Amino acid sequence: MDWRDPPALPLGDAIATGVDWVNTHARGGFDRVSELLEGVIEGVTDALLWLHPLVAIALLAVAIGLLHRSWRLPVATVAALALVLNLGYWRETVETLALVLIATFFCMALGVPVGIAAAHRRWLYTAIRPVLDLMQTIPPFVYLIPTLILFGLGVVPGLVSTIIFAIPAAIRLTHLGVASVPTQLMEAADSFGATRLQRLVKIELPHATPSILAGLTQCIMLSLSMVVIAALVGADGLGEPVVRALNTVNIAMGFEAGLAIVLLAILLDRAVRVPRRRRAAEGG
Repeated sequence: MDWRDPPALPLGDAIATGVDWVNTHARGGFDRVSELLEGVIEGVTDALLWLHPLVAIALLAVAIGLLHRSWRLPVATVAALALVLNLGYWRETVETLALVLIATFFCMALGVPVGIAAAHRRWLYTAIRPVLDLMQTIPPFVYLIPTLILFGLGVVPGLVSTIIFAIPAAIRLTHLGVASVPTQLMEAADSFGATRLQRLVKIELPHATPSILAGLTQCIMLSLSMVVIAALVGADGLGEPVVRALNTVNIAMGFEAGLAIVLLAILLDRAVRVPRRRRAAEGG
C-alpha cells in the first residue's frame, strides 16, 4: 500500500450507521415528537389565520405602536403587510411567521439556560464551543438529511434544522452577557450575603438583558434565513413559492415571495430592537 495514498477513514459511514441505528431503535419516539411539533405549528398557524387579515394587521400595528411609542413603525407595518396581502402571500407569510416564532421560542428556552450555565462553568463553555462552531459553520443541508430521516417529510425537520442553526447565537450572546458582569458588582452582592439565585436574578440577568435581546434578534434573523431551506423538505410558508419559482424559473413569483420575506424580516427586527433602544435611552 502506497503511503501517499492512505485508506480513507470511514467517518461518513460511521455517522450514517449511527443515524440508522437511532432511527431503527427510536422510531416511535421520533414519530411522537414529530406529531407533537407538527400539532403545535398547525395550532399556532391556525390561530394566526383565524383573524381576518385586515384585523390582524390593525392589531399588530396597534401593538407595535404601543411598544414603540411612535407612529412611524406602525405605519410602515400597515404598508408592508398590506403589500404582502395584495400580492397574495398572506397565508404563506403567516405560516412563515409561525415557524419563526416557534423556532425562536425553542432557541431562547434552551439557549438562555445553557448560556447561563456556561458562563458560570468555564469548562462547560470550553466543551460546547466546538459544537457551537460546528452548528454555525456546517452547511444546513448536511444536518437536514438526518433530520429528514428521523422526523420524516414535512415542516418538523425544517423546524429542527432551523433550531440547530439558530440556537448557537442565543447561547453565545447569553454567555457573553452573563460572563461580562463587572467583578465589583458580584463582590458587592457577596458582601451583602446574596445567594446565587439572588445574584442571577438581580445582577447578572439585568446586566445581560441587552446581550440576550441581541441573541433574540439574531435567532429571528437566522430562522428567517432558513425559510427557503426548510421548504425543500416540505415546510410551508414563503420558502415554498421561492423554491417553486426556482424550479420553474419564474422571476415574478421569486421576486414577490422574496420581497415578502424581506419585509417580514425588517418588521420583526424593528419590533424587537426598538424596546431595547428606548430602555437604553431612558436609562441614560
